[in-house]
Amino acid sequence: MKCVAIKEVKKFEITDIPEPTIKEGRVLINVQKSGICGSDIHYWVNGEPKGLVMGHEFCGTVIDPGNRDDLKVRDRVTALPISPCGKCEACESGNPQYCAVTWNNAVGLSLENSGALAPKLSVRSDMVVKIPDNMSDEEGAMVEPTAVGFHAVRLADIKVGDKVLVIGGGIIGLVSAMFAKKEGASLVALSETNSARGEKSVSLNVADEWYDAKDSNTVPTLLEKTHGGFDVVIECVGNAAAVNSSFTLVKQGGKVVLVGVSTDAVNIYSVMAVMKELTVQGAIAYTKEEFRKCVDLIASKQIDVRKFVDDIVSLEGVQASYERLTSGVDSAVKILVDPNK
Repeated sequence: MKCVAIKEVKKFEITDIPEPTIKEGRVLINVQKSGICGSDIHYWVNGEPKGLVMGHEFCGTVIDPGNRDDLKVRDRVTALPISPCGKCEACESGNPQYCAVTWNNAVGLSLENSGALAPKLSVRSDMVVKIPDNMSDEEGAMVEPTAVGFHAVRLADIKVGDKVLVIGGGIIGLVSAMFAKKEGASLVALSETNSARGEKSVSLNVADEWYDAKDSNTVPTLLEKTHGGFDVVIECVGNAAAVNSSFTLVKQGGKVVLVGVSTDAVNIYSVMAVMKELTVQGAIAYTKEEFRKCVDLIASKQIDVRKFVDDIVSLEGVQASYERLTSGVDSAVKILVDPNK
C-alpha cells in the first residue's frame, strides 16, 4: 500500500509497504484522518530514522477487531499510540505515559509499528478507544493532541483567578491555553515568535492576549502587567530561550510546566528556579483516563477542536504541509492527512 516515509533530512518519499495483517492482541484499522504532530517534525528535520512511516494522531474504522469483543467491523475508533508494558509501577499506577518502554514500539514513532501516513495500520487492542458517531473524523484525529494539552493543564493545577502564560502557539500551546481558560484563569497570555500564530490564538478565543517573544520589551511588559510574574507558565517549545523565559516570567513560588521536547541538551539558568523556589513539572503525553475524558469532552461539544484544523491534505501534500508548519510565518497549527484522498 502507498505511504509517506522519511527519506532524508526534511524530505519524505511516497513509497509502498506491505499492508498490515491481523495479529494476536491487535486491531486492524482503516485510517480516515491523521494529524501532523510537533514530535513528527523533529524526526523530519533530523531525517531519521529513514523509512519511518509517521502518524500517531488518527481516527479510523475497524477492519478486524481481533480479540476486542466490544468492537465490530466499521466501528469508528482512535487509539493511544503508546506501547506500555502494563506491569511496571508506572503502568499499575495508571501512568503508562512514563513506562520505560512506552515509546519503544509506539505507533508512527517506531520502524516496527508504522503509523497513519498510510491507508491502514495495526494497533494494540488495549490501546484502541471507540468514538461515538457524533464525532467527526477530524475531531477523532484531534483527540491525541487534545489529551496532551489536557494532561499539561491538569498538572499545572490552575486555580480560578490565576494568571497563566503559555509559551508557544503550536497546537499543544493553543489546546493548553483553551483548557487554562476552562479552569478559570483570569488571564491567559501567549508568547510566540510567529505573529500569525499569535494573532490566531486570540482570534480563536483561546488566549486573551499574545506577545512577540522576539520583542525585547515583552519580558518587562509582562512582569509589570502581572506585578512580578504569572502564577503558572506552560512551556510548549522546548528550547533554552523558552525554558529560561518560563523561569523569568513566573512569580516567586510559581509553577512551570515543561511540555516542549528537545532532543538536545538545553542550557538553563537554574539559579532562577532556586531563588524563586519554583515548582518545575515535566509533562509527557497523558493517562488512559485523560485520553478517554477528551473523547467525552469533544463528543459532548464541551470543547471545540475543529477550529484548530487548518487544512486536510492527501499523502502527496505531506511534504508541503511540513514545510508550511515550519515556515515561521504561516498561521497553520494543525494539518490533517487523508491517506485515502
